[in-house]
Amino acid sequence: MRKLHLTLRRVVLLGGALLLLFLGHAWLRQRPQDLPWTDLDLAQPVGLFTGRKLAALTGDTARCRALLDGAGVDYVAMKPGGDGQCAYADAVRLKGEADAIALSPASVAPSCPVAAAFRLWEWQVVQPAAQRIYGQPVRSIRHFGSYSCRRMYGRSQGDFSEHATADAIDVAAFVLADGRQVSLVNDWKGEGKDAAFLRAVRDGACDLFSTVLSPDYNAAHRDHFHLDQAERGAMGWRACR
Repeated sequence: MRKLHLTLRRVVLLGGALLLLFLGHAWLRQRPQDLPWTDLDLAQPVGLFTGRKLAALTGDTARCRALLDGAGVDYVAMKPGGDGQCAYADAVRLKGEADAIALSPASVAPSCPVAAAFRLWEWQVVQPAAQRIYGQPVRSIRHFGSYSCRRMYGRSQGDFSEHATADAIDVAAFVLADGRQVSLVNDWKGEGKDAAFLRAVRDGACDLFSTVLSPDYNAAHRDHFHLDQAERGAMGWRACR
């Protein structure tokens, strides 16, 4: 009798495991963005591996631009520039599409993986948060630039910043449709709508960029989000502060 009970128990456990596997497979088929081996699709919602797939576009300029084209993103491909540690070859300038958030200044040209993540951030994070919290969209984003041939924190020694290859952008403020500005330097602290909005878009950026640094990180980021697409490998570390 004991052996029979053990056998039945094993059969039930095995059946439960198979059922969970079946349900998991069925769910994942509906969410290919949650699988590491599926192709990135900018039209899909953000998934578990979207950020890593975006970072993996570094060095694959043709594929990255094809993804922008497929998603209807209007951009200008920039010529390669810089040299040595500050060389870049995949920068793009996002154009002012009628229904897209404008960048101010408009001349900024981040790397293609940053631009792809930026548009996804706009579609999937920034605008939904603005509509939920303010009942209106964001009209423009003000930034401190992308490309800058320098080491981290402007030091004379040490690792080069992701800005040195245009693989980062620093976001300072959001301008709503009614003209109101929500800035990191003035509105990060507190418990109101502005602080809630800034934290929501920071948290959402962490699913899309390799590195997201905010005023919570240190005083050097008190007035901006640092967003970069550092390529650290398929299982490399990611930062969200």
